[in-house]
Amino acid sequence: MAKLSILTDSSIAILGLGLMGGSLALALRGHCAQIMGVDPNPDAVTFAREHQITDVATKYAHEILPKADVIILAAPVHAIISLIRSLPELHPGKAIIIDVGSTKSDIVKEMEKLPARFDPVGGHPICGKEKLGLENAEPSIFQEATFALIPCQNTSPNARHLANQLATAVGATPFWIDAATHDRWTGSTSHFTYLVAAALTLATPADAAPLAGPGFRSTTRLAATPPSLMLDILSTNRVNILESLDLFREELDQIRTLLETNDQENLQILLERCVKRREHITLGESGIEPS
Repeated sequence: MAKLSILTDSSIAILGLGLMGGSLALALRGHCAQIMGVDPNPDAVTFAREHQITDVATKYAHEILPKADVIILAAPVHAIISLIRSLPELHPGKAIIIDVGSTKSDIVKEMEKLPARFDPVGGHPICGKEKLGLENAEPSIFQEATFALIPCQNTSPNARHLANQLATAVGATPFWIDAATHDRWTGSTSHFTYLVAAALTLATPADAAPLAGPGFRSTTRLAATPPSLMLDILSTNRVNILESLDLFREELDQIRTLLETNDQENLQILLERCVKRREHITLGESGIEPS
């Protein structure tokens, strides 16, 4: 039986030194042999060097990738797919590949096309911030977060083992799930909720600003996410998000009807059901939801 890879012995290359890549680099300090970073933005490379985010930082992937045992792809989804396609030319040997993209189906399909010397695992830490960029990186964002891990057809037990180690090392909880289910669930809990926050923001009169308190700010928090990031996510999980929008419209129509008819009794039943549903979801329970 082959010896399992150990995180502490691994040299890790992170492709993409933004919020997520930088936060991973900081959180992995002391848990691996070496952390190398790559980003096409020279300002990010300079910042990484000056603040010692990584042991090595460069614009050029070919300079460091051959030295990496583990390659983490920390970029927008379409950029991750492009990086996967370039890996055979950039890395001549064996490596475990882990991505941290927000949608998984398209990425996993691309990973499964890699040569056999690569050992891929899809990943998605369920955490983040509205402010992007390396300057906003924080190792603590992974603490107590769920780290979704998605097996590919060509994922080995070795790669599973190291992915579990990595998630645990940064303070997260590994959670194995298939790509289709991941995209369906995040389509409802994250990508669709961004659109709801955006719609709520646009539907609120600008002159109501003096009375916009904590409730408005917390409910519309996701609307502050840069569109450049969200467009990539929305386009790669479009079908699941559209299904969530249809369900939302049905619920909204029901609420509107109850308000129009002033049906206080059934409106109360609906709102009490909402309280139970939220408690069920936010506590991370499984099985049949409360009715």
